[in-house]
Amino acid sequence: MIVLRNLILRRSAKVLLDNVSVTLNPGERVGLVGRNGAGKSTLFGLINGTLHEDGGDFSMPSHWRLGQVAQNMPETEESATDFVLGGDTRLVELREALARAETAHDLDMDNADLGMEIAHLHSDLADAGEHDAVPRAQALILGLGFKSSELDQSVSSFSGGWRMRLQLARALMCPSDLLLLDEPTNHLDLDALVWLEAWLKRYAGTMIVISHDREFLDAVTNVTLHIERQQLTRYGGNYSAFETLRSQQLELQQSAFSKQKEKIAHLQKFIDRFKAKASKAKQAQSRVKALERMEKIAPILADADFTFEFKEPANLPNPMLAISDMSFGYQATPEPRTILRHVSRSVMAGQRIGILGANGQGKSTLVKTIAHEIAALGGTITEGKGLNIGYFAQQELDVLRPQDTPLEHMFRLAREAGSNSGESSREQDLRNFLGTFNFSGEMVKQTVGTMSGGEKARLVLAMMVWQRPNLLLLDEPTNHLDLATREALSVALNEFEGTVMLVSHDRALLRAVCDEFWLVGRGEVADFDGDLDDYQRYLLDEAKRLRELARQDTSASPQPVAAAAPAPALANPQEQRKLDAQQRQQLAARAKPLKRELLQTDQRMNEVHAEQTALQSRMATAQTHADIAANGKQLKSLADELESLEARWLALSEQLDAMEPAKSS
Repeated sequence: MIVLRNLILRRSAKVLLDNVSVTLNPGERVGLVGRNGAGKSTLFGLINGTLHEDGGDFSMPSHWRLGQVAQNMPETEESATDFVLGGDTRLVELREALARAETAHDLDMDNADLGMEIAHLHSDLADAGEHDAVPRAQALILGLGFKSSELDQSVSSFSGGWRMRLQLARALMCPSDLLLLDEPTNHLDLDALVWLEAWLKRYAGTMIVISHDREFLDAVTNVTLHIERQQLTRYGGNYSAFETLRSQQLELQQSAFSKQKEKIAHLQKFIDRFKAKASKAKQAQSRVKALERMEKIAPILADADFTFEFKEPANLPNPMLAISDMSFGYQATPEPRTILRHVSRSVMAGQRIGILGANGQGKSTLVKTIAHEIAALGGTITEGKGLNIGYFAQQELDVLRPQDTPLEHMFRLAREAGSNSGESSREQDLRNFLGTFNFSGEMVKQTVGTMSGGEKARLVLAMMVWQRPNLLLLDEPTNHLDLATREALSVALNEFEGTVMLVSHDRALLRAVCDEFWLVGRGEVADFDGDLDDYQRYLLDEAKRLRELARQDTSASPQPVAAAAPAPALANPQEQRKLDAQQRQQLAARAKPLKRELLQTDQRMNEVHAEQTALQSRMATAQTHADIAANGKQLKSLADELESLEARWLALSEQLDAMEPAKSS
């Protein structure tokens, strides 16, 4: 178990935890919550050994293996699969030990001890899951939203957010007794988040997670630790249970404080009235001592909640947008890359639209195009007269300038709006406005590039509010917001009188704000008939289907499917059916030898597994070192063959999967 006893923890001169005691039991799934800067990440530093306590005691079992997400951005030419495999530290150690032992044995063939060591290492590797390590690593990568064609891509070829997903997969690959996760959902979209929740529910060890996603915490935790005012309080239950219990405790504390306040006033009144009278001096003195002995109940000093509101729009055009036969995508070389085709939608005044869809299907592309960040590839979009868009980009720096300060950003907006007020009065007005978003004092002159993610997000919100939009386009606005700020955003959006289009993996925000959903996928935008619970069930099936379709892009694909080329115009439906039948026959003929080889490969894999089991049994009863060494070499040979068979089985499966869509079309 993890034990904190009278613990004091500082960051520089600031005391974050003061004389706190708490115990976490093996197997508990703990949500660590508190405002930004309260000390959550610092407590993680204590647990993972990078920091030490400043007072009191901290202990955890010395034999526990720790899994955590590295915060550095990986720079390596390793493939995604090999990088994630490296997270299994036990497997890496055994492989390196085996390589050293085999090298030494080649130099000294008669060394019986080396033969015994090699045999034991092969057995240990089998116990460590060597036979299925690659499939396990690839399952993690695919579950977090990557395509099959990206499994062998180098890590350095991915963008920052995707590399952090690989860091998460690497941490999950690590066999651990304690798993520390600091904001694991920040770089995920909803489909990957749903997969991660399902994986963490099966995790058998102790887990501590920092997150500002209340539904994620509810799904994966059963204990909550709350950091507030240098204290650490343990609550049984997930985040929703914590909120209920804390609310009840605060009500009881406030009631007890009020009663004690009345009692103190009564005692003080008696003391003041009779302290000068000799006949009552003894009673007055006893009440003075009673006041001194009384343990004072603290008043409720809740942190000031951050709140804001959107201004009433100057006008509400209806419709706001009319999209007609549009194509959405990117200008690429040599030809544009189209993601969504033939999109025709209307956006009306007052609509509150949640935009759903699996990773890579075009949600951000849709929003960026409407926000004029990228150009449409075809079709027309008609904007209502007086349309004023407020855009929150998934990457805040898409709309912020790192070298500028908050005040400079606001001055620029004021100039663009044609403000005619004097420079000094305008600066004070802008300072006052920024102050309502917690940019006070000299913070208004701090460069954006040095700010935290949460501060950048608040600045983008401030700029949006100042512009008085009537259409809000929000692409993952909560990535760096704490729970209190997320709640403030939810309230502000519900009170906003204009139109909202929201992309988010925060289900609590989607539930609170949106009353209809668009589904972006399969190259189109359609209404989603259902709620978020329906969508989560849909995602579990759809994400798998999309990953299988993505295998068409792998180099292992067979000759190009004829249907990929534009189909010629046909004279009549009968001719179309005839052509379809011919294509199915051709595909069946190409698939037949692949299926036969897949079956043979599967049978041989089963045979190798059986041979490995029998060989391990013989090793356990071997009488001589020579027998053990020989069995060890044979076991190594079988392991190599199995690895080759698994790679071939995967390639064959991908080829057959690539044919499947054309068969059913």
